[in-house]
Amino acid sequence: MAPYCLLAASLRHALNGGIRRYHVAPVLSQRAKVAMSHFEPNEYINYEKLEKNINIVRKRLDRPLTLSEKIVYGHLDDPAKQEIERGKTYLRLRPDRVAMQDATAQMAMLQFISSGLPKVAVPSTIHCDHLIEAQSGGEKDLRRAKDINQEVYNFLATAGAKYGVGFWKPGSGIIHQIILENYSYPGVMLIGTDSHTPNGGGLGGICIGVGGADAVDVMAGIPWELKCPKVIGVKLTGKLSGWSSPKDVILKVAGILTVKGGTGAIIEYHGPGVDSISCTGMATICNMGAEIGATTSIFPYNERMKKYLGKTGRADIAALADEFKQHLVPDSGCQYDQVIEINLSELKPHINGPFTPDLAHPVSDIGAVAEKEGWPVDIRVGLIGSCTNSSYEDMGRSAAVAKQALAHGLKCKSKFTITPGSEQIRATIERDGYAQILRDVGGLVLANACGPCIGQWDRKDIKKGEKNTIVTSYNRNFTGRNDANPETHAFVTSPEIVTALSIAGTLKFNPETDYLTGTDGKKFKLEAPDADELPKLEFDPGQDTYQYPPKDGSGQHVDVSPTSQRLQLLEPFDKWDGKDLEDMLILIKVKGKCTTDHISAAGPWLKFRGHLDNISNNLLIGAINIENGKANSVRNALTQEFGPVPDTARYYKKMGVKWAVIGDENYGEGSSREHAALEPRHLGGRVIITKSFARIHETNLKKQGLLPLTFADPADYNKIHPVDKLSIVGLADFAPGKPLKCIIKHPNGSQETIMLNHTFNESQIEWFQAGSALNRMKELQQKSS
Repeated sequence: MAPYCLLAASLRHALNGGIRRYHVAPVLSQRAKVAMSHFEPNEYINYEKLEKNINIVRKRLDRPLTLSEKIVYGHLDDPAKQEIERGKTYLRLRPDRVAMQDATAQMAMLQFISSGLPKVAVPSTIHCDHLIEAQSGGEKDLRRAKDINQEVYNFLATAGAKYGVGFWKPGSGIIHQIILENYSYPGVMLIGTDSHTPNGGGLGGICIGVGGADAVDVMAGIPWELKCPKVIGVKLTGKLSGWSSPKDVILKVAGILTVKGGTGAIIEYHGPGVDSISCTGMATICNMGAEIGATTSIFPYNERMKKYLGKTGRADIAALADEFKQHLVPDSGCQYDQVIEINLSELKPHINGPFTPDLAHPVSDIGAVAEKEGWPVDIRVGLIGSCTNSSYEDMGRSAAVAKQALAHGLKCKSKFTITPGSEQIRATIERDGYAQILRDVGGLVLANACGPCIGQWDRKDIKKGEKNTIVTSYNRNFTGRNDANPETHAFVTSPEIVTALSIAGTLKFNPETDYLTGTDGKKFKLEAPDADELPKLEFDPGQDTYQYPPKDGSGQHVDVSPTSQRLQLLEPFDKWDGKDLEDMLILIKVKGKCTTDHISAAGPWLKFRGHLDNISNNLLIGAINIENGKANSVRNALTQEFGPVPDTARYYKKMGVKWAVIGDENYGEGSSREHAALEPRHLGGRVIITKSFARIHETNLKKQGLLPLTFADPADYNKIHPVDKLSIVGLADFAPGKPLKCIIKHPNGSQETIMLNHTFNESQIEWFQAGSALNRMKELQQKSS
């Protein structure tokens, strides 16, 4: 119980108005204080504390440390006493800051409001990037989004002002690009309510995607728990050149590790090849590490990062990082749990897909593979941008390809869209002519937002159910993700390859070897693109889109209408009754891949992210029911009628019947969205049993008082049938490392018992017993006051 004494003390301190600060450099330090960002001039980088913690841990472990370990252990709440074993123990950490995108920030802020605390304890920001639908083009789409989402934007802006959270208005850009430009720095620990938060690893930070409840812990000044990650080393040799790009590194790694190969691990890139990659290129690689299930990804501090920091107005941070560089690179002789080696000089351009980001193909092979598999080879739309590939360098390389086509009188045969990553990138590529070149070749410049990457795409060129192919520079390509059409074959590649393929209009085109025909009838070959990694002039910041939180927001009013269809204040979940979970019905036994998109779809459902009851109407509507092979069609065990999953869950809840979900491998992969955990809890679910879980989703389920359990023997998945009843017994003796029993009751009266494993520690068991992590926080808050 000792950790919870510390927790109670933290809450008591926050409630007394003494918001804790973890960033102020020691008074006796002779080094200059350097602000974490221009937007928080009084919040300082604390490398001295990082150094002190690293030295304590190094002495305890008596071995060289990886870079990941240095930064993670450098943020330990108690480095002298914390038990440390990679892949096993839970660490209690003090992250430096929090970032939230608007779709997840709604629920995160609603949970923070429920905590009763007056102000966030660490620097935090909200970024409006998810609710802008791509339809007509940048300015029109932005105006439309501001009108449609006014209620939500007002809630986020006023909640930010009241609780001390910075607010980036719609049109500012994508959260991860803004973090790279303003907030990430070597050695930072940042958590964000989006799975692609690891983008910040391109600047040498440990940036981790989480659910909103985890963010609330950090904003409340409570030590944040993370299972001690393993470390997978990726050694890079050689040098990128020609058509090969940073995107090809992660596409290759995804093909090696698959969508779950990085689960529970940090991917740490090292080796001489690192220096051939730009800072924003490193960010691209780290960003898409989310697609292999990694906790995060990181590169060591180097001259490319220093150059980027200087160009984004943070030369003072680079100078300070230089002084502490020994702590921002791995120790010589450090050991990794696994090592992958990639020779960049031999790396070929890749394209991954369709339907999964780990199905890797060299671009030279994709045309033949597509014909063999029956995938459409004609490309309907090419899309560049997204949080993964929307840097100045990305846009420059794409423009270099487009410029060659224009010189021969060609435009894109496919539709072509461009998404700038931030207002700064948009303004700069407009000034430097890249945007106009991309328009001239047939492109449509969209708003500075996520757009089609997350399903915010009002696509008109096909009908739903029409088989077609698109190519993107995005990160995910799950079924229906971009346009809600399950027959869209989406492929992921670099922006320059997307541009070349869009000009050719077919997957059968290999820009390294194939020729195009100009309007003069002459054949020509595209030259490998070359572009500046950073603008020769300074970045053009564009419009000012940031709202500072006031020094005192106590008088700020946050309005949530009781009749709103988009926002809903939260009611606490019910507390565990102290009994075993007996005779639960099975809502659905899922067949195959079940991502958070399957569990809680995005696209048109994004508008309900602040209203738990309304968004629960999308619960598991994309998951395939093993009983009939259909989506959103399950048997109601009480009526024997088939119907939609959410309706069936609501019926069970109305009848007071608890239910469970049975899942397959890597259940909950993909987005960090905690709605995929909130919805089953809200509709009466108590247990999710799978072969394995994705990291973020497993934690999100625990936070909301659900039991995520795994089969001790994965073959036991086949023993459970949708018509069975399940009982979880032994909950009175629920303890870390102790399996639970599951009694399966078949309709014919027979029974069998299987064993289920879990990864709960003591505090997480208390979350379950209290009904949720937020309930437990409030219990402690009441005791401390």
